Amino acid sequence: MASQYKLLIETPDVQQFEYIVEEKNLNGEKSMWIKGVYMMADEVNKNNRIYPLQEMAQEVNRYKKEMIDTQRSLGELNHPTAADVNLERACHMVTKLTQDRNYFLGESKLLSSPMGKIVETLIKDGVQVGMSSRALGKLNEDSGVNKVQDMRLVAIDCVADPSCPKAFVNGILESKQWILNNSSGDFEEVYEVFEKSLGSLPRKQVEEFLKNQVLDFITKISR
Repeated sequence: MASQYKLLIETPDVQQFEYIVEEKNLNGEKSMWIKGVYMMADEVNKNNRIYPLQEMAQEVNRYKKEMIDTQRSLGELNHPTAADVNLERACHMVTKLTQDRNYFLGESKLLSSPMGKIVETLIKDGVQVGMSSRALGKLNEDSGVNKVQDMRLVAIDCVADPSCPKAFVNGILESKQWILNNSSGDFEEVYEVFEKSLGSLPRKQVEEFLKNQVLDFITKISR
């Protein structure tokens, strides 16, 4: 059976962000940047999860090569309930992500998109915004703490009041599960995979398929 992944939302405990306005010349457009701690490893966070430092460092290196270096490292305004980035809601682009002990320091440029302009206006009006990572991963409980394995960084999103836990949002996001499609390498929602499988079956096999799915579900919740 395919391994199941959860969508994990994390905000580091260290919330010291710097907002920088860069003006290229007197007549040029201004650019705004956000700098600060984006992720934390090897410490139990407020969600009672811990990310191994070596694994997070490897994933950050992958994200830098595949996303930052190719200028595809976009983040959204607030966390969505999906495991990909919606371009219509993109507000910033991560330009740097470097390791400092068990912290990962980031730097982002606000986009001139509608969502980017909203963030820029909020900052200019004195609103403190921060960054929160969105990643897929498997949870393994160890001594009362959930250890994250097979981390796959999806995006780093811009959020309001990052020091305040968003229990309702986390509840929505973490109720979904994803599996890795071995043929394409993409992550798919379990429900979508279930729907595709059901649609491809002959009518005579649908009843048996549904029966097996129900039994599998009962087995999981009884553990």
